[in-house]
Amino acid sequence: MERNADGLWVWYGQHRLEWPAWASESGEDQHGLWAVFRVGDVEQRMRWIPPGRFLMGSPASEQGRWDDEGPQHEVTLTQGYWMAETPCTQALWEEVMGDNPSRFPSPQRPVESVSWDDVQGFLERLGVRVPGLEPSLPTEAQWEYACRAGTTTATYAGDLDIRGECDAPLLDDIAWYGGNSGVGYELEQGYDSSDWPNKQYPHTRAGTRIVGQKRCNPWGLYDMLGNVLEWCADMHQPYTAAAVVDPLVSRGEGRVTRGGSWGTHARGVRAAFRDWREPGYRGDGLGFRLIRGQGLRQQEPASSSKQGREARARDEPGARPASPRRRR
Repeated sequence: MERNADGLWVWYGQHRLEWPAWASESGEDQHGLWAVFRVGDVEQRMRWIPPGRFLMGSPASEQGRWDDEGPQHEVTLTQGYWMAETPCTQALWEEVMGDNPSRFPSPQRPVESVSWDDVQGFLERLGVRVPGLEPSLPTEAQWEYACRAGTTTATYAGDLDIRGECDAPLLDDIAWYGGNSGVGYELEQGYDSSDWPNKQYPHTRAGTRIVGQKRCNPWGLYDMLGNVLEWCADMHQPYTAAAVVDPLVSRGEGRVTRGGSWGTHARGVRAAFRDWREPGYRGDGLGFRLIRGQGLRQQEPASSSKQGREARARDEPGARPASPRRRR
């Protein structure tokens, strides 16, 4: 770490990263760089996601895939960004907005029942409370890139062996989904899950869970799969095979949602799974995760010489009326 006239900066791989002025704490661990911002008594840890290139979508051979996950195509993200380690919690939402719309009340559970439009209001207020943060939603490409964290399989833990609609044993270690989200569920507001098909474990009442309880991905992100679906910035459009750079889709159907939820069938809890909702839609399986984009300059580090639509995967089983593409 070094200091210049503008403040602190570090080399991270081939990139010079200006240390965030909005952070109350920062450091590095086995997952990479992290920084924390504080709003009132609430803290949110952010993880640095380095720029890079990946193959977006799923191959035709992937178990449980939908046609709209292809064709796979190369995506280059030229800018790194900070991404929240967990979905936005009810505690953070309430500190910023002064209310809590969630069906499953608990400070450390993810906020849900918030529309894309609601989230824009939250981000605007949060930006005022934390100068320099400039929060936003991730693009669909940023979301999938961060979820994969350098992996190429259906999940960051490997490919799924889907044994039943709500039964994929590999998910138990990394995600709250329709197969396990009701095990020992304690909130009386839990959704009746007694008739959910082929569950990994028997349960009769399900809902969201406290964030950060399952195993994180290699970049230190929790609950990227399961718990709540997450709004993205983009509108939904079919993929093409063309390679793209820093994509942001501004025309299409509704707004993209990613990641699957506490009520999603196993096939919807994969890195490539995609859906959309109208921006005014609210559902008790739908939340979000914020990012803070930050420009990086690709540079040569100084050398020693100074040279330089039919039945689909379930989500939000207790939600209000859904869009035409709702997975059930």
